[in-house]
Amino acid sequence: MAEATTNKLVEKSQVAPVTTKTTSLPLSFLDLTYTGSRYYVRRQFFYDFPHPTHIFYETKLPSLKHTLSLTLQHFYPLAGNLLCPPPPHKPFIRCTDHDSVTLTVTESQADFNLLSSNQPKSLKDLGKLVPNLSCTTVPNDTFVSPLLALQITVFPNCGLCISITYCHAIMDGRSCCYFMKCWSSICRSGGVDLTLLEISPPCFDREVLRDTKGLEAIFLRDYFEARSTWKVGHGPIPKHGIDDEGYVKATITFGRDDIEAMKKWALNQWKKDDKFQAPQYLSKFVVTSAFLWVSLVKAIYRNDNEEEQVEMIEDYFRFAADCRDRLEYPIPATYFGNCLARCYVGLKRKDLKGEGGFVNAVKAIVRTIADMKTEPLKGAENWKELFIKTFLPGRLVLVTGSPKFNVYETDFGFGKPTKVDVAHSSMFLSFVESRDKEGGLEVGLVFRSEEFEYYITVIEQGLVTLKS
Repeated sequence: MAEATTNKLVEKSQVAPVTTKTTSLPLSFLDLTYTGSRYYVRRQFFYDFPHPTHIFYETKLPSLKHTLSLTLQHFYPLAGNLLCPPPPHKPFIRCTDHDSVTLTVTESQADFNLLSSNQPKSLKDLGKLVPNLSCTTVPNDTFVSPLLALQITVFPNCGLCISITYCHAIMDGRSCCYFMKCWSSICRSGGVDLTLLEISPPCFDREVLRDTKGLEAIFLRDYFEARSTWKVGHGPIPKHGIDDEGYVKATITFGRDDIEAMKKWALNQWKKDDKFQAPQYLSKFVVTSAFLWVSLVKAIYRNDNEEEQVEMIEDYFRFAADCRDRLEYPIPATYFGNCLARCYVGLKRKDLKGEGGFVNAVKAIVRTIADMKTEPLKGAENWKELFIKTFLPGRLVLVTGSPKFNVYETDFGFGKPTKVDVAHSSMFLSFVESRDKEGGLEVGLVFRSEEFEYYITVIEQGLVTLKS
């Protein structure tokens, strides 16, 4: 693996919306659940750009800045700040005519081809490509945090990486990808406004979400408990970067044939168990999630031979489901914020590691999705307790991203991204649609570098078995 390199700072600038307004934006009850130090997301878009750096600085960077300003005119809250005053006051987003977004430009001599590939690369190296966010504390004990930062890393004569770090309290993954596509569309068009591009502007009206289950009081209580642990000068902002020593991230690609093999195997086994309950169709998300969950449990706990303990241990899988079209009242498709349900799936470890582990996982995930479709926010009052129960002992695998985001359509005029990735730590799986395999998936996984080969072997052998 290539040695770590230091990025050269070229410039750090503030980009403001073309027009600004002074206002405040409340957080919805669903936004409240993402107001904390764990909920900062870092996404990276890699592009081929085989030109000298001066070409980028002279011809491309000015356009990126100008069109970012035009885009922020429609997404003005992103240039604001999250304010977290002391209890009993609720957190909110403040927008002023002085707001701006930090855009950092750096140069790197690192191996662009490696960092933008599916091969394992150091989390520390990936962390250098994502921008930092900082928090300040004003005299009345209010934490003030920016919501968004951007970084462009130039790899001379090779390519670019455009990275976004954002606070989850302002938007979910769907909203983030919507913002990036709007910016890239305006940039690609040479500065044409969204309305002329026939792209609908975002909806920031928090009143469209109705708290019919009385969840805000519960989520606000949980938020105040978390806030009491924040330190002055740090607030909800996590440490910068993904600098876990000894960890690597790699991407596994599943083609249509891989996914169809998973579906066929799972449906055949399910019909053997109970043909009347077997569904007619399984989604690629369901079968890929089940396959990777089982593979990771088998790999991580391969030396777990304490039979009595295994009988009792339960492992968990969590994913988020977009609720924009699932609630009992209409939500605009362009709603910009958090509209997610957290779906937890639990199974005994012995049922995951056993011969029927894959089918057991498929059935459990299908049941959870069916329950979510019937009642999207069922059990939401227990989300915090579920997180503590599953995450802290290290028995939880989480999914971030979605193949429905179509991230490879984010074209700034450099062409289709070479790679789109999410910088995250272990215990996460990042899902995006396949760039090159129609109907396929790309899944990012994080491993300790010395365990990578073993984990990949377990996954590859499992896939061979399903195809046999």
